[in-house]
Amino acid sequence: MMAVADRMGGRAAWLTRMADETQNPFPIFDEFGAFLPGALPAVEPELDPPLLIVEPEGPISALVVSSPHSGRVYPASFTAAAKLSAQALRRSEDAFVDDLFSGCAQAGAPMLKALFPRAYLDVNREPYELDPRMFDGRLPPFANTRSIRVAGGLGTIARVVGEAQEIYAARLPVEEALRRIEGLYKPYHRTLRELVARARRAHGVAVLVDCHSMPSACAGGRGGERGKSDVVLGDRYGASCDPVLVDCVEGTLRRMGYGVQRNKPYAGGFITEYFGNAARACEALQIEVNRSLYMNERTLEKNAAFDQIAADMTQMLMELEACAASQIEARGVDAAARAAE
Repeated sequence: MMAVADRMGGRAAWLTRMADETQNPFPIFDEFGAFLPGALPAVEPELDPPLLIVEPEGPISALVVSSPHSGRVYPASFTAAAKLSAQALRRSEDAFVDDLFSGCAQAGAPMLKALFPRAYLDVNREPYELDPRMFDGRLPPFANTRSIRVAGGLGTIARVVGEAQEIYAARLPVEEALRRIEGLYKPYHRTLRELVARARRAHGVAVLVDCHSMPSACAGGRGGERGKSDVVLGDRYGASCDPVLVDCVEGTLRRMGYGVQRNKPYAGGFITEYFGNAARACEALQIEVNRSLYMNERTLEKNAAFDQIAADMTQMLMELEACAASQIEARGVDAAARAAE
């Protein structure tokens, strides 16, 4: 597995840039780059609460499920500032993924889901991947303005959706970007860290499953047919998740008849990269499901196969939980044997 320092890469540099800032060109931050409480207004009332945790009824397992892109509460101020229709804005949404994986409770896993749409704020990015061309005002000096995702219009605050359609009719005040980050991004990640820490305390390791969907055009197959890219598993090319767990998920899905690929075209986003760290006892796997399997991509409605696909995802998570429990038990036995030597 890749060394922790290597995997931290850009994040370590970003944190260093923040810590090294001695100037304070932006009035909502103190001299250490920390947010000043009360400096920005709260998020829109439609986004209160901005996220939801769905807990299992019984004991928790090592699994934690995240659905960061399925939010479908579009604030009125956002749709008013956009030059696209509500339907066009929804093209970037991982529609119904929270419903698709809602059976995670049967595997003892809590689900954290964002209620805000990714077109409004994307929590699967660094916190400050921001395009200066989108904003009026000066961005904080530690903002990452040169990432590939920013260049493609898909930073923390997205510039485009769908087929590179520009979202906004005019520039946004930079304070608006920071307000969203403080009011939505940071609470989501703080909550996800807490859920991961809880699973780790209970089992010695946490297994984070980050759930997404992909357009059939990106999946490489013909929509609606079980092809080579029904599901894409992203483990950062082996860096974020124990291969035994990835093998378990892939094998389970293949036995069900799904075509499964690894890391192409989706190797895992910021959440998978950030949380997937064996040294911190957290395995992280991103799962992308071909939307055409469970919904009509034109009308954005569930199709007749939805319930079966959801049942399959539940079964897959249950198999993953059993595999993780077996791995945890084996590690415990190995540790006990070493201690007895």
